[in-house]
Amino acid sequence: MIRKVVLIVVILSIVTACGLVARAHAGGDVLQAGVSAPDFSLPSQEDTKVSLSQYKGKWVVLYFYPKDMTSGCTIEAHNFQRDLPKYEALNAVVLGVSLDTVESHKTFCSKDSLTFKLLADPDHKVIDSYGVPIAGMGPIRFAHRDTFLISPSGKVAKVWTGVNPNTHSDDVLAEIAAEKK
Repeated sequence: MIRKVVLIVVILSIVTACGLVARAHAGGDVLQAGVSAPDFSLPSQEDTKVSLSQYKGKWVVLYFYPKDMTSGCTIEAHNFQRDLPKYEALNAVVLGVSLDTVESHKTFCSKDSLTFKLLADPDHKVIDSYGVPIAGMGPIRFAHRDTFLISPSGKVAKVWTGVNPNTHSDDVLAEIAAEKK
């Protein structure tokens, strides 16, 4: 399993560096701030359905990421996990979405002690409905690293595209705090 992940990371690094990544995007444009966030229902690592409508009245950090157990995605997930008490204090939840399967999410969460919900979207229905681009080469596909901050009323409050996984959680927390003023 680790060899497979390492091989995927190496291949993605090479094709990205060489500019060989074919961009595909089945959805429309990335959603913009001010629109109603599309509801969804996807399975989590606990193999239970999670819907956006469950979190009405809360801030929702809906972050899309490329691949479980890869370096940038692990850093981003660890930072969200580290900051969970801060999100809870701001009446916010964190939901991660990727093309990975429930089984992959189970492994990632177990290995890295992640307690927030990771949602499996292998058919990219939610990824497409939010307009998140999909990139890849051959059979390897991954969602771009984009995040949507959804207000307690269900509107998209802020959109980040191509985020820096090292600082993103701090950026999101600052935005929620600013929005609450």
